[in-house]
Amino acid sequence: MASFRFLTAGESHGPGLTVIVDGVPAGLRVTQDALNRQLARRQLGYGRGGRMIIETDQATILGGVRFEKTTGAPIALLIENRDWKNWESAMASGGEWGEAAEQKKFMRPRPGHADLAAYYKYGLSDLRDALERASARETAARTAAGAIAREILAQIAGIEVYSHVTRLGGVDVDRPALDAEFGDDWQSLAARAEANDLRCAGSDAILSAMRARIDQARRDGVTLGGEVEIIAVGAPPGLGSYAQWDRRLDGRLAQAVMSVQAVKSVTIGAGDDGATRAGDVFHDEIVPGGLSSTQTMTLQRPTNRAGGLEAGVSNGRPVIVRAVMKPIATMRKALASVNLETGESEAAHFERSDVTAVAACGVVCEAMTAFTLAQALLEKFGEDTVEDASQALLRYRERLRPPPAP
Repeated sequence: MASFRFLTAGESHGPGLTVIVDGVPAGLRVTQDALNRQLARRQLGYGRGGRMIIETDQATILGGVRFEKTTGAPIALLIENRDWKNWESAMASGGEWGEAAEQKKFMRPRPGHADLAAYYKYGLSDLRDALERASARETAARTAAGAIAREILAQIAGIEVYSHVTRLGGVDVDRPALDAEFGDDWQSLAARAEANDLRCAGSDAILSAMRARIDQARRDGVTLGGEVEIIAVGAPPGLGSYAQWDRRLDGRLAQAVMSVQAVKSVTIGAGDDGATRAGDVFHDEIVPGGLSSTQTMTLQRPTNRAGGLEAGVSNGRPVIVRAVMKPIATMRKALASVNLETGESEAAHFERSDVTAVAACGVVCEAMTAFTLAQALLEKFGEDTVEDASQALLRYRERLRPPPAP
């Protein structure tokens, strides 16, 4: 079991969300500003709903950090819910069931949400007990944990994690145009995406089409899904292992990203193309890259269809993960459902919702990707102190000498 891990607790309309991040090496610089920058990114995006107007997410560090340096102890974080003041009577942890709780009760499960599964699993008499914990509000806590992981990656190994929206509501970016303009310049591509409210690096025409699709969905009372691409640049080769199934880094990344609420598909690199392309045009060839400054031969991979991972191990190329987010299950145009108290057909429950949250999904998927890579990095290079891990990585890079020049 990895020492670096996190747990979250709290409900969507409870007092707040709490996070415990365990196994953080000592000596890591962590500031509340760094955490809050990531939380602010998660709240943005064209098509978000009224909840993001109420909340201004801020992470308060309650333990594990002293004078902006980690101590090696677990880090405790709190993200308060400003909306709690409107729900205190209905969501109280003590006292008796009352009128406020009765008014917020619902028993009409939403297709695509956790409601019916939780009804079967826990025998609920109020589906709100499922809604409150299954809600994507929990991703604020993941984003805060991921912000710590990002610091581990950056400070020990110089790894950066980016994302951008590639599809939304049936509107796709022009991928050949992006590849031609940016190539492997992921930093510039991400900067283009961060400069707009869709977090998409596509052309102005693509952005306009996406916004128009969102506007139409809002008028129709429906929701939209899409796809995001996450890129981690700078990961050294050798993270993960093929020795056991549960150590394969591609599998761990897929599980982490798939666990994000509403994500229904995860692809590593150009994995989907493997169903249609022959092997000679799918796999990434290995070619000599010329001589380095020390007169040793370098190796190059002209393509990266493997997404930086082969046999469950990083190969030194950017790690690329693509995730598809389904349309949000809560809609004004409610689907057919059944009242679980009466057995009668009724429309599914509706509660305040976003039209789309694909832009925010990218930030959360970044967090889960960063956390999984940080786990693998610390497993390989040490988990006690930042200095020890950094020195171990330097020694490892020395060992990764290419073959001698012919």
